[in-house]
Amino acid sequence: MKLYEYEARNIFTRFGIPVPRFKTVSTPEGAREAAEEIAGRVVIKAQVLVAGRGKAGGVKLADNPDEAYGYAKQMLGSEIKGEKVNKIIVSRAVDIDRELYLSIIIDRSIGAPVILASPEGGVDIEELARTKPEKILRIVVDPIIGIRDYQARQAARFLELSEPALKKAQEIIINLYRVFDYYNCELAEINPLALTPEGGLEAIDAKVILDDNALYKYPEFSSELVRDLTYYEAEAKKMNFSYVELDGNIGILCNGAGLTMATMDSVYVLGGRPANFLDIGGGARADLVERAVSLLLQHPKTEVVFINILGGITRCDEVANGIVRALEKTGAMKKIVVRLKGTNEEEGRRILEENRMYVLEEMDEAARKAVELGGRR
Repeated sequence: MKLYEYEARNIFTRFGIPVPRFKTVSTPEGAREAAEEIAGRVVIKAQVLVAGRGKAGGVKLADNPDEAYGYAKQMLGSEIKGEKVNKIIVSRAVDIDRELYLSIIIDRSIGAPVILASPEGGVDIEELARTKPEKILRIVVDPIIGIRDYQARQAARFLELSEPALKKAQEIIINLYRVFDYYNCELAEINPLALTPEGGLEAIDAKVILDDNALYKYPEFSSELVRDLTYYEAEAKKMNFSYVELDGNIGILCNGAGLTMATMDSVYVLGGRPANFLDIGGGARADLVERAVSLLLQHPKTEVVFINILGGITRCDEVANGIVRALEKTGAMKKIVVRLKGTNEEEGRRILEENRMYVLEEMDEAARKAVELGGRR
């Protein structure tokens, strides 16, 4: 689960990581009051979970409370990359001498936390790794022992700091690991970590991603699991479907994760663009199939729906009835390609053919038809 920046900042504050003074508000009047209280220049930052908010107009520098009010009025209620802005941060503007980068991530290839440090912050770390790999230090941390003092010193020195900022950086790195460990994070990141002209260090931006499997430990966050899902992902979650939204136009529905992945691969290899991953699991009855198919039919990006079912405990006639009901319920005019194999296959095919759908014998053949109808990428 991604946390909003204000939530990550609150955590950093509790763990002794310096952040600029800020207030979280949800009205333009609140923004003006916060700016008056903080005094001086402030930064108005939209609280959304998408990347690139600055370039999308979600970060503004205000010289006075009236400007803070104006920017807040523009942002609140607007959308940034499809996400509505309900809250903003009003934060003290920091004079920055140099921007640094610090993060701790899970490296799944080795099953351990890794400290990433760079003397060049404020940029996308993936781009920095591609263009200047020598500017990124990686330090593997033993998850049983935790971070050692010498590792924190090594990372701090890599940031090209002098005393007393060097010691402050070492403390921040240790505290960032404490955040990472306590909250079972997948990522704890400061980008940028600002070096001020006076030699201070402040976390200008804070990013924290929690492991969903550990959310039961943190009731203050666990009730908002769907916060970083799209509308359709959230709806699918309510129905207990395994659903991931993609950027294509061919909706995929199967029973079983392996079959779903194989179906997506077939579509992609043939030049198509999968719009989603949707696994309805085994034993799905007509009402469940109806809800799943309706979800895909209602998605504006889905032009063709490709349903691939291997019926064991899942009956093909139940699947067919669910598909027909979904079409009747939504009134959608989208094309549906179906491949059915298994229990009550003949009856399922008969139902679908009576309703003039594309019913094919083999997966490759059906995938080819779906791609033909949806167009190649």
